[in-house]
Amino acid sequence: MQILDSYKNPTYVNGQAGSIYKQHPPLVNANRPPGEWQTYDIAWTAPRFNEDGSLKSPAKVTVLFNGILIQNNTELWGPTLYIGKPKYEKHGAAPIKLQDHGDPSEPISFRNIWIRPLQ
Repeated sequence: MQILDSYKNPTYVNGQAGSIYKQHPPLVNANRPPGEWQTYDIAWTAPRFNEDGSLKSPAKVTVLFNGILIQNNTELWGPTLYIGKPKYEKHGAAPIKLQDHGDPSEPISFRNIWIRPLQ
């Protein structure tokens, strides 16, 4: 899930805030101006694999960004790669990662990150 500042900040469509990086652009640009808190509500379904390692069902995500639906049960094609075609490889549970690229702007802050299983 891309969290780039896309408020009046043109960038490639599948790299703007709310995109599934390099796979799916958001349905709408729901960014608030810089300096205002942005909120994401994300419902994530992990991919599932058969015993032989083949894909049983792809990962899916539904996202509300600042209360606006921007991804609706969107299927991922595999990992979100910078270069190359995504493809699934069998894996188990994995951590959530927050990443930056050394952006010189104000530091990014996170608060109220809640994680709960929906099953």
